[in-house]
Amino acid sequence: MRALQQTTRSVPIVFANITDPVGNGLVASLARPGGNTTGFISQEMGFSGKWLELLKEVAPRVTRVAVVRDSVISSQVGLLGAMQSAAPALGIELRAVEVQDPDEIRRAITDFAREPNGGLIVSGGARAVLHRELIVMLAAQSRLPAVYPFRTFVSGGGLMSYGADSIYVYRQAASYVDRILKGEKPADLPVQAPTKYELVINLKTAKALGLEIPPSLLARADEVIE
Repeated sequence: MRALQQTTRSVPIVFANITDPVGNGLVASLARPGGNTTGFISQEMGFSGKWLELLKEVAPRVTRVAVVRDSVISSQVGLLGAMQSAAPALGIELRAVEVQDPDEIRRAITDFAREPNGGLIVSGGARAVLHRELIVMLAAQSRLPAVYPFRTFVSGGGLMSYGADSIYVYRQAASYVDRILKGEKPADLPVQAPTKYELVINLKTAKALGLEIPPSLLARADEVIE
């Protein structure tokens, strides 16, 4: 995104998968972006607390959670901060795990899993998606119940994901492109948060972990993989 902005300050830019466009300096504010850039954020900062709640709901015994994040991305730091605010009320202790190097991920998750009552949360980012097969495999081997940000982790064997419906977000972005082509300016189109989220649960993985998914959670799921 920054490379695009450095290339042009006049051609309209619409993004669809940014967490913190203000913190990243892409827009002046969510309500009034200014410049030639606007779009739709993938998740709000306070959203990450919901991942902890879901993890505790599916695995009440969890008291320790490893948070896989990329500290190079400013929004990942903010997401961890939101989880740290929510963790005490849920009786959870957090530990950050960097996602930049596969060997580091393997070592950190394996070491974390040596103690009981652990769980895992992946907060997103390009590197997490790149290493998703490794992360899902380690969670299974270490018997760690885990919550992921995207459905692709769950379709690959992960336990549960909760996040914005990415297809819907891109459809919304397309509507902004249409409005801009009809004459509106990006500076006048507010950056919007997702309005549609999806909860995906993998029952096969839950069974392998010895977890029984509460009926109330299954009823809320948008998709259940069996």
